[in-house]
Amino acid sequence: MNLHSARRGIGEFLSVQSENPELLKAQYRAFTRQMPMMYFILLSSTWALATTHMRVAPGWLTLGVPALLTVGCVIRVIFWLRTRNADLSPELAHAALLRTNRLAGGLAIAFTAWSFALFPYGDAYTRSHVAFYMAITVISCIFCMMYVRSAAFIVTLVVNGAFVVFFVSTAQPTFVAISINVLLVCASMMSVLLTNYRNFESMVVSKQQSEALSRENFKLANLDSLTGLGNRRAFFAELEAELVKARARGERLALGVMDLDGFKPVNDLYGHSVGDRLLVEVATRLSTTLKASTAFRLGGDEFAIIAPLPPENTVLVTNANAISAKLKEPYRLPEGTVHISASMGIAVFPDLALSCEQLFERADYALYHAKRRLRGGAVLFDSDHQDQINAEARIESALKQADLNEELSVVFQPIVDIRDLETLGFEALARWDSPQLGKISPGCFIPIAERAGIVGSLTRPLLKKALAAASNWRQSLRLSFNLSAHDLNSDDGVLTLIGIIRGSGFDPKRLDLEITETAFTHDFAQVTRSVETLRSLGCGISLDDFGTGYSSLTRLHALPLTKFKIDRSFVKDLDTRPSSYKIVKSLLALSADMGLDCVIEGVETKAELAALTALGGTSVQGYLFSPPMPENEAAKFAARPSRFDRRVAV
Repeated sequence: MNLHSARRGIGEFLSVQSENPELLKAQYRAFTRQMPMMYFILLSSTWALATTHMRVAPGWLTLGVPALLTVGCVIRVIFWLRTRNADLSPELAHAALLRTNRLAGGLAIAFTAWSFALFPYGDAYTRSHVAFYMAITVISCIFCMMYVRSAAFIVTLVVNGAFVVFFVSTAQPTFVAISINVLLVCASMMSVLLTNYRNFESMVVSKQQSEALSRENFKLANLDSLTGLGNRRAFFAELEAELVKARARGERLALGVMDLDGFKPVNDLYGHSVGDRLLVEVATRLSTTLKASTAFRLGGDEFAIIAPLPPENTVLVTNANAISAKLKEPYRLPEGTVHISASMGIAVFPDLALSCEQLFERADYALYHAKRRLRGGAVLFDSDHQDQINAEARIESALKQADLNEELSVVFQPIVDIRDLETLGFEALARWDSPQLGKISPGCFIPIAERAGIVGSLTRPLLKKALAAASNWRQSLRLSFNLSAHDLNSDDGVLTLIGIIRGSGFDPKRLDLEITETAFTHDFAQVTRSVETLRSLGCGISLDDFGTGYSSLTRLHALPLTKFKIDRSFVKDLDTRPSSYKIVKSLLALSADMGLDCVIEGVETKAELAALTALGGTSVQGYLFSPPMPENEAAKFAARPSRFDRRVAV
């Protein structure tokens, strides 16, 4: 058993191991650099020995055999020179090294036999040259073959073994001493070779480990740990790489940026662990749905899809809508069945987007429009969007340069109790008359100011103007004023608002500050603190456009609300749409159960008013009663008696 193990160990030692593919490739690369030099030393020494024996030995020994050996060596040199820069596979490298292992033994036998054949010819000097030749060539071969341990050992065993046996057998003291000396030197050199080989092997293994760690770090740095998709960093790197390829080949490249609708309420209702599982399920559906495209998670509930070689635009949008439809299917989690949707914005290179930044910005802009107008669907960035970007850029520039105190004004729309047509108060609405651009709709410039982060500079002068006008009304009238999410995102912003309210002399208890459901999607904790601070001042807090966002009842209960405002989208054609009728009825019941007032916005027809009256609605606002009016007209409207015979506007 021990003998068998020893034989197997020797066999493995004298063979080329293939367990480590990278070590094989490293051995091969090092070997290709050493082999031409080894053959040069071997051939130059061979012809030097042949030259010293030409006058004393037969021609076939001094010319014929060296010529044959030279041809064989030159063939191998050409092979190594041709493959020295090749990046061979581990299998090919292993085959080449095995072939070298076999050839090493054959060449060692051939050169050793030729050397011994020359030894009988000539005098003591020529015989000494033979001994020197064999000693120096074996030493040079050991050095040159140090990266392939087995080949070096085979050459050493063949040449050095034959050398020692042959010269000891001569019984000539000088040759015996030389053979023993060479034996000791070669043994020492083999020990050095083994040490160097182990160091070489350790260096290769360390490099492998370092590269594996680097790859793992790169993977961690570019992989979203939750979903397994590429992260934001990987996304931009891949987008840049795909854009370079598309530009070089003259091909199209599509980018989709996607946002989940209704994800935050799921997080709030069920907790972050459920939200995380939902994100994993979304990522799984994306990965299984996409064929030639790649999905990434940019952060939160935002994803992106890079699609090389996209189809024409109509098919592209159809495919995107199919992805949105797949993501809209119910998610059956242990905690319950969850329903969300996904809105997507798409931009295509080179159509209106020529760089990574433009592609992402255009897709993000299209996503913004999808969430506003086609929630749960896909919108492709087109020339109309480009015109809107240019127009919005002009508006943003004009806003930043505007004298807001002079150019901004406030109009007021009454809020009426439909039971006795008494005016309960007014909502202040912004107007902007730009010297450069003319009158700009608040539905246009307010969102632009919010995206540009300058909406606070609009809120301050508008609030001052609204409070100054409301100070002239009778005490029973209330003022409603809209706040942006940006106004509530910092303690400093809220303190500024409090300073304006206190400085106006207007009773905060007559002021209703309106916030939209989208304010919750920013920083809920900060928004809650801001709202509580304003409520402690005495201000009412109204939830504007209730029902159009994704507020959870948990969040509604967490806020000190005093009023709901039902959005116009539910009131339109209320008398003919059963679904709207049921929704408004439910919202009115919810407000009553929570002990909150409820204002219904956008009432424009007598039929809508009649339906609201039947549902028990009391406070309404809309063009049926009055359009927004300037300050002087609002003052006259507000000055009328509480009860009077007033015609309803049609």
